Amino acid sequence: MKVSTLTHPELAVLLKRGELLLPLGPFVTRIKTNVPALIENIALMYADFELVSKDAFADFHVEIKFEAGFRRWVKPQARFFFDGRPSFTALPVEQAPAMLEWGLNWCIAAHSHQFLIIHAAVIEKAGKAIVLPAPPGSGKSTLCAGLVMRGWRLLSDELALYDMSSGKIYGMARPINLKNRSIEIIQQYAPDAVLTTSMSDTTKGTVALVRPPANSVTRAAEAVMPGWIILPKYLDGADAELTSCSRAHTFMLIAEQSFNYDIQGRRGFDAIGDLVERSQCYRFSYSNLDDANRLFSDLLER
Repeated sequence: MKVSTLTHPELAVLLKRGELLLPLGPFVTRIKTNVPALIENIALMYADFELVSKDAFADFHVEIKFEAGFRRWVKPQARFFFDGRPSFTALPVEQAPAMLEWGLNWCIAAHSHQFLIIHAAVIEKAGKAIVLPAPPGSGKSTLCAGLVMRGWRLLSDELALYDMSSGKIYGMARPINLKNRSIEIIQQYAPDAVLTTSMSDTTKGTVALVRPPANSVTRAAEAVMPGWIILPKYLDGADAELTSCSRAHTFMLIAEQSFNYDIQGRRGFDAIGDLVERSQCYRFSYSNLDDANRLFSDLLER
């Protein structure tokens, strides 16, 4: 039974009672909220996710609710709670959908040390995965969204969960987070993509979420072996160009973009070494998503 099978009132009741449990890759998350706009966005963004029994074990218990007092009626704000404890600064209630995604990212990055967690997008086709690590502003999410809209499977646009024992990468197929100009680029590139209403004046500028493809959601629990590590960079007007990147540089970038490399110690050092050693490493600059899709598809044939 999927979220999309629920009527809006049924979904609202589950969320207000804290009885909506969703499978997010290797995790189960319990979500509670009384914010109407967030309920609507969960229905839109998580429509293809299966429902987990309300009595099941949940790895994370999160809640977003209105701030109490006069704020409820004058410029209302909402706050994120983790395990019943308030976390982060309250934000305008219009930003609640983005707050949920950012809060979930924090929950996973701060508490899931069974994985090496890398700030990277991950996509897959024909059983082969491409890892796209990059600092904010590199065009990583735009590239990820564009390729996913052309048939690549989405594992993640933000967090790559690297299993240090098996060498496989897990994703969650959660909504893709677009910022600023990327929103218009994807709307033009994939007119059928389902996006939330843009949220302006966030700490990251204007933000909108993209609904993950149903096939990616269905296969969210499938881990993949990495084949390539590609460091993307959007350059306005540039031709698509793929150039080799040294394993030493790639190692350092992965370490910098890992949320818990320092916690993992020697195990993390060895894990990144193994990941880089078994992957082909490249830099990639682009400005056209069709060129990126063609070039990445060619990689599969090599």
